[in-house]
Formats: sequence, structure tokens, C-alpha cells
Amino acid sequence: MSALPDTMTAIVIDGKGGPEVLVPRSIAVPKPGLGQVLIKVHAAGVNRPDVLQRQGLYPAPKGHSEILGLEVAGEIAALGEGTQRFKEGDLVMALVNGGGYAEYCIAEEPATLPIPAGLSMTQAAGVPETFFTVWHNVFERGGLTAGSWFMVHGGTSGIGVTAIQLAKAMGAKVIATAGGADKCAACLELGADRAVDYRSEDFVEVVKDVTGKRGVDVILDMVGGDYVDRNIRSLADDGRLVYIAFLKGAKVEVDLMRVMLKRLTITGSTLRIRPTEVKGRIARALEENVLGRLADSSIKVVMDSTFPLAEAAKAHARLDQGTHIGKIVLTVAG
Repeated sequence: MSALPDTMTAIVIDGKGGPEVLVPRSIAVPKPGLGQVLIKVHAAGVNRPDVLQRQGLYPAPKGHSEILGLEVAGEIAALGEGTQRFKEGDLVMALVNGGGYAEYCIAEEPATLPIPAGLSMTQAAGVPETFFTVWHNVFERGGLTAGSWFMVHGGTSGIGVTAIQLAKAMGAKVIATAGGADKCAACLELGADRAVDYRSEDFVEVVKDVTGKRGVDVILDMVGGDYVDRNIRSLADDGRLVYIAFLKGAKVEVDLMRVMLKRLTITGSTLRIRPTEVKGRIARALEENVLGRLADSSIKVVMDSTFPLAEAAKAHARLDQGTHIGKIVLTVAG
């Protein structure tokens, strides 16, 4: 491995607001600390939390990079003290707390994974944020099991395309909501048993019809707002409702009597603030249950588009439009 440069190009947030506040700047290359690795970034995923941070609504955790980017793929450029698994030059992908929109990025070694055979760097960069999130929320918090009914809202988002495939791979039956015929067709192609066009269909009624009025066992929602009550009505007895975002708002009025009578569980999480050991545990679960499926293409990384690092603003504009299907990824030259 060649000597590290002193500076690198990174995307900084110049103020807060729309995509135009994202601009390339030259900053110092970070140095890995205890238990950390430095990754020479080849590609970085673009995700909804990045938009919230850009808008000033989701600050970086204290002590972590304020540069956007929660997932990267690349090669190990340097090792911090106490690292054990990887060596310089290894090809890896990682869930990070920030710093991904740059030529070099710090990652905690436990949240770093080898890239499965057959995956390109751009595909690998689309894995960590969505797969860590879905695995933890759908299977660990939601307790989804084979033979159960699962519903995910936003079926063609990065989270959605991952959730559909993972749920089907684990033997669940899947309902996905999406806006428009093309997006619904994409959900079905990924394995959903039923796709609901929320523009013309009521998912509550569809769930009743598809499940014989039983309801679904687990719902993964990132919408909130008026979906909350409708989700509660869509759940089977002892069902679990899992939240990871609230595009329509987090403050709602809920009929708790229905929650009590149906013995429902309402939960949720955000991974960014969780300790490294939690992320490391999820990483090991993914390595055991998912990486092989990515390698044999039984689960695919669904790509929407790629943009050069310097055009991060265009990537965010694409995400803001809401017309994407799958992952949006930044590529880093060299």
C-alpha cells in the first residue's frame, strides 16, 4: 500500500438546506484509532438519513465525522491499534457513523465486513446501511419467522428492496406498498406476494383480503403520520410494528385500546447511536445468514443510479425526487 496523502476530497455541508449545500472540499485524511480501520473509499451509499443531516435535522453523533455517508466500500488503507481481522489491501464494506462521502473513511472494525465474491464496489457500498437496518429491525426487533406475514412500506426504497428479499429468503410472505404501477411491478419482481399501490388502493383492505382478515405479523414502517393507526388495524393478534423513520411525522394520536386488545408490540430503533458491539453483533449475523446469499445472487443489491463523488448534490436531488428504485451510490475515482 502506498503512503497515505495528507489531504483528501470530501463533500461538506455548506449551511443547511437543499442538495446545493453539498460541495467538494479538501480536508485532512483521518487517522484510525483504537479498534478502527481506515478505508480508501471506492464507493459510498446515499441514504435518507443523509438528507436529514443535510437539512440540519440529524446531527452526527458527538465525536464522529460531520461528513455525510453511513456506508462505504473500498480497501483497507491503514489499521488502528488493536485491530485483528483485516490487513492492508483487503476489500471491505462497512457501516460507519459518518464520513463516507470522502476519499478515505474511518470504520469500526467490528462493523466492517469482507465484500462477497461477485459484488462490485458500487454494489457493496449499497449493502451495509440497509442490510444492518433491516436485519436488526425486521428479524431481531420484529421477530419475523418463516411462514409469517410481513408488510413493508416504501417497497422500492433502499430499505424496501432489501426487506422484501430478506423476508422472502427467510420464508416469510410479503406485502409491499409503493406508489405507481412500475414500482409495484418492481416489488413483485423482487419476490413480494402482493404489491399495494398506495395511490389507488387501501393497504388495510388489501391486508384483510390477502390474509383472510387475519392481518400481518410484522410491519416495517418509515412513514408514520396517518399510517400509524392504519398499521395497527392491519396487524394480526400479537403483531409487531417496527419504526425506523417518520416521513409523515412522528407525533400521532393512537387508540391504545386496540393495541392492548390485540396484544401488539410497537417498537423502533436508530442504529447510528448504538454502541460498536451492537453493530458488530449484527455484522456477524449478516455474515452468517446473508453474505452467502449475496455471493450466489439469491439476494441482489438493487441499484438505481451512481454519481461521481463531486456530484453528490445531483445524487441527493435524485433521492429527493422519490422516483428511484433501489440504491443510489457515489463513486470515487482511483
